[in-house]
Amino acid sequence: MTRAVLSLGSSLGDRLGYLRLAVDGFADVLVAVSPVYETAPWGVTDQDDFLNAVLIVSGDVDEWGWLRRGQALEQAAGRVRERRWGPRTLDVDVVTVDGVRSSDPELLLPHPGAHERASVLVPWLDVEPDAVVPGHGPVRSLVAGLDLSGVTRRADLSLWC
Repeated sequence: MTRAVLSLGSSLGDRLGYLRLAVDGFADVLVAVSPVYETAPWGVTDQDDFLNAVLIVSGDVDEWGWLRRGQALEQAAGRVRERRWGPRTLDVDVVTVDGVRSSDPELLLPHPGAHERASVLVPWLDVEPDAVVPGHGPVRSLVAGLDLSGVTRRADLSLWC
């Protein structure tokens, strides 16, 4: 049995619909679902804003199983990987899995850059106030050091249909 933190993002098409697709795809293992946030793009900034959320999941799956399940949902959403950090219908990132460390290029854990991305940390803090990014420290402390000007909680949007 493992517990994982998954980050969701969408900047193309029916952004909320794609996030809901991911929530539905993990419904059988959901522990928590964060509120939806709208965030400015990171990396490649000449694109539309993202909708983001974080899921906490638990099940009889290892880190590779969480990755494959997320990739299957990305494929179901029609994700095309044309440009690193570019626009996408659905992005499902495995942020942490029970503190597992991985240097495999296909599955780096904890997810690289997660410790400096408000799009991951802010929603994660909502569902797990005592969360820690392995090797980087408490999420609360990491959030305190970020510029949150491009982050807006979307109370008008819900991931529960």
